[in-house]
Amino acid sequence: MGLYDGYTARRRPVKLMWSDEFPDYQQAFDSERQIKGWSHKKKQALLNGDFDLLHELAQSKEMQQRRQNKKSRSR
Repeated sequence: MGLYDGYTARRRPVKLMWSDEFPDYQQAFDSERQIKGWSHKKKQALLNGDFDLLHELAQSKEMQQRRQNKKSRSR
């Protein structure tokens, strides 16, 4: 079926959930590797187009806690 009998060959059918265009192969490859390392929540935010949540999830735990404390004090 494909050029390489890899991971997805045994898990057909495969459904494309997200795609983007990149100027060259290396940038596409690097982006794929980065996304593979993301948490399920971050991947779900990307699929849903929720870039605010994606940005929030990308913050360190320490930064998230600081923002939460800042919101609590401003109320």
